[in-house]
Amino acid sequence: MSYSFPKPEVHGGTGKRQREKNGKNVLDFSASLNPQPPHVEWTCDPECLSAYPDNEYYRLKECIGRVFHRDTDEICVGNGSIELIRVFCSVTLSDRKSYWTEQPTFGEYSLSARLAGARKATLPDAADVSFICNPNNPTGSLRSRQEMEPLLDHVPDSGILFADEAFIELADPAQSLTGRRDASLFILRSLTKSFAVPGIRFGYGFGDPELIAKIETARPPWSVNAYAEAFALEAFAHYEDLEKSREYIGKERDVLAKNIAETGLLSRPSTANYLLVECNRPVESLCAALASRDILVRDCTSFGLPTCIRVAVRTREENARLVEALSECVR
Repeated sequence: MSYSFPKPEVHGGTGKRQREKNGKNVLDFSASLNPQPPHVEWTCDPECLSAYPDNEYYRLKECIGRVFHRDTDEICVGNGSIELIRVFCSVTLSDRKSYWTEQPTFGEYSLSARLAGARKATLPDAADVSFICNPNNPTGSLRSRQEMEPLLDHVPDSGILFADEAFIELADPAQSLTGRRDASLFILRSLTKSFAVPGIRFGYGFGDPELIAKIETARPPWSVNAYAEAFALEAFAHYEDLEKSREYIGKERDVLAKNIAETGLLSRPSTANYLLVECNRPVESLCAALASRDILVRDCTSFGLPTCIRVAVRTREENARLVEALSECVR
């Protein structure tokens, strides 16, 4: 029997590759990062490299636990949120198990589930694991906590609701499920998006201690490197400063949406630090035209939205450059 191995998912954040390939200083709107992150006083101390990290990351989990009022045995950490998605799927999904995702949404859920040997269910009520991205990527739509909690009532016996809250800190953290303890719930978070340090690679999650123990066992040893751990410890001390980031993002998102509309394009309502823009035509040529002007946007064809692009909310000046380039390219 032949087996078609899955292809990797398409991702944004290709600015570094483009700079190295073409030697150009591009503006990368394909990576959705906090345009005004908290200021973290931190330096890469070479002494961090003289010993292995603590593979249990007890101090780091204590720090996270204080912020979110969770016990250390309810917390897992990983080399970015995608590593935790992969590990979660490896311990919860296998042959004859099923998963469900809404559409459109982040493609790594489906890929990781398929790599674990799972099949896709047509309805969430019939799935062993249901993935919900909140706020959703790429649409930016946010389910309230009151909308999310009832979903747990429909999780099958021994099933799990996987709530990806990677962007909720930049939207509305009051809608988070991190205060809910339920054996049927796993919550994923990402520090690197909210603090705009994707090169560090640090993700973390909350769940039932039994599930967390499995994830921590399946995670490769020492997967959070010493520099990432040191930055995370300092960043969580500035966690409350993200309120200023949310205020800035909300203001600039509204301005950017208004200016995009003036080009003849329409962005969908969003709570996040990115906008999904309907272009009413296949966007491959538009993305190429913007790239020729040293501006990268996310082609949403891989999300099943071939006429849409996703753009990050950046600074006022950078957003103005995007709008100017869009105006030139859609004439």
